[in-house]
Amino acid sequence: MLKRCLQNKAVLIPGLVILLVIILSILGPLLTDYDEVSQDLLQRLKPPGNGHLFGTDELGRDVFARILYGTRISLFIAVIPTALAVAAGTAAGVCAAQLGDTADFIIMRFADVMLSIPGMLLAMVVLYTMGGSLASVIISLILIEWGGIARVIRSVSLRLRETGFVEAAVSAGAGRLTVVIKHILPNLVPAIIVLFTLNIPSSILSESALSFLGIGIQPPQVSLGLMAGTSRQYLFQMPWLALAPAGMIMTLVLAFNFLGDALRDMLDPSDTGISRKRSGGV
Repeated sequence: MLKRCLQNKAVLIPGLVILLVIILSILGPLLTDYDEVSQDLLQRLKPPGNGHLFGTDELGRDVFARILYGTRISLFIAVIPTALAVAAGTAAGVCAAQLGDTADFIIMRFADVMLSIPGMLLAMVVLYTMGGSLASVIISLILIEWGGIARVIRSVSLRLRETGFVEAAVSAGAGRLTVVIKHILPNLVPAIIVLFTLNIPSSILSESALSFLGIGIQPPQVSLGLMAGTSRQYLFQMPWLALAPAGMIMTLVLAFNFLGDALRDMLDPSDTGISRKRSGGV
């Protein structure tokens, strides 16, 4: 699979962009003489230049250093909740498909209830209840995403259950757990990879929207959405303060979307019912 990815430019190019952004965020302290929290009020609201690649913000903090660190936080918040949501959605979808009509009805109706609640409203309830901490943002993103993933995995699992190799295993006396572990889950891997990749942009946009509104990540922590939100009052006087973090958000979202689309086409999961899924945030 790795060889196929390296030979596919549609996968390779966005993959390299994402890898470059990850490397920049990890090596951030080596790329700038400033950190993300040091304030210098004498240097506040400086334009790009004079040692500050993207200028300084309203507290004299280096915008470039804050983007590097904020990208690290935003990627962490995007990847971890998405991975947990995919794990929960996969478990729920497989159980719904394999445990009979009663379990299927209960799990899917619960997923329908979660999907019927607007993502922004659900996230706001969680964040106002638990506070704008990193943990509460992660929990809210998991709750937003797992239901849709569960429905897709259930659909794929139901189709796999009707395939010849699964029916042959059942006829040979294989138990339900054995069938799931040896036959269903391995064939769900392409679907899981695609769902994971396509849901990351949604998590990035959701976290950015919540932080932009001031109910997500809270200072002194840094995220790209928080930077864009705190800089919006200077949008017309000093647009680079908001455009720099917004540009990084756009780069990550587009790269992950292109990567997810390319992986879906390469793995060709159309036979298993995975439809094109675009990220729309909360």
